[in-house]
Amino acid sequence: MQRIAFRLLDEMWYGRPAWGRRLALLSLPYAAAVRIRRTLFRRGLRRSHWIGVPVVVVGNIAVGGTGKTPLVVWLVRCLRRHGYQPGVICSGYRGTARDWPRYVRADSDPAVVGDEAVLVAKRGGCPVMAGRDRVAAARALLRRSNCDVVVSDDGLQHYRLARDLEIAVLDGQRRHGTGWCLPAGPLREPVSRLGSVDFVVAKGRAGEGEYRMDLTGRSLRLAADDSVVIDAAELSSSPVHAVAGIGNPASFFGRLRDLGLRIIPRAFPDHHRFSAGDIEFPDDQPVIMTEKDAVKCRGFAGRRHWYLPVDAEVDPALEPDLIARLSANA
Repeated sequence: MQRIAFRLLDEMWYGRPAWGRRLALLSLPYAAAVRIRRTLFRRGLRRSHWIGVPVVVVGNIAVGGTGKTPLVVWLVRCLRRHGYQPGVICSGYRGTARDWPRYVRADSDPAVVGDEAVLVAKRGGCPVMAGRDRVAAARALLRRSNCDVVVSDDGLQHYRLARDLEIAVLDGQRRHGTGWCLPAGPLREPVSRLGSVDFVVAKGRAGEGEYRMDLTGRSLRLAADDSVVIDAAELSSSPVHAVAGIGNPASFFGRLRDLGLRIIPRAFPDHHRFSAGDIEFPDDQPVIMTEKDAVKCRGFAGRRHWYLPVDAEVDPALEPDLIARLSANA
């Protein structure tokens, strides 16, 4: 039932906008509430908290996958190249921990602290703190580490945390769908919000004033043992199962096809809590998943379960522009 609802929403927002028109009136109060809330923070009627070091927020205005987490990992590495000691805060979305914030390691349980937090800790190699309250998470991160800049993975709409730079990430192919806010469209904030951020990064196809990002990678790693690596071409001789519990599964399936793989796709909702049965099939064909899903499946994955790690390849102009803006704000 959850998968059916996910597919219907995706079709309504991106494939059949006429369906969304029936809900367009419901989007108006949502969009108005969003604008009012932001105005209250901008005018100081609600308080934003400064934490004492620069804060860079990487987020999006749409629900679903845009490649935000790979960009966060790229940003962490970029900041290190310029002498910064970055740390990351995440929401810990769908984590079951009772006490927040929680410090996250590469081997932390994603069911407790959230899959994205574990993935950032694993790929970024930096201090990571997860927590619903972004201000509390940032302060806990600073107490736990010697970070001199905090990167917020998501959090564009969490205005309680004051920020020095905002980077909005969008899917350059799907753009803004219907262009409406929830529920008639996929937007958390109106498209006009992009005019106030510092940088817009578009995955796959960039418009005027945007920086293009592509996700690259063709090596597969065994979900149960990261040290086992093969080229995707080694699995091209017969069909493979492809599973994805991310915001835009079609983008992952398309990437596998681009690598020459013949796939049998199965999509799950974003942040799906996988069980062993979700990645088992009656045949003996290999199974390929996203890296974010692999961190949740590692404990019960077998010798035929692989994942595709990807890296963000970003417009070279973004790095000097971002560092210059960050230095100017310091």
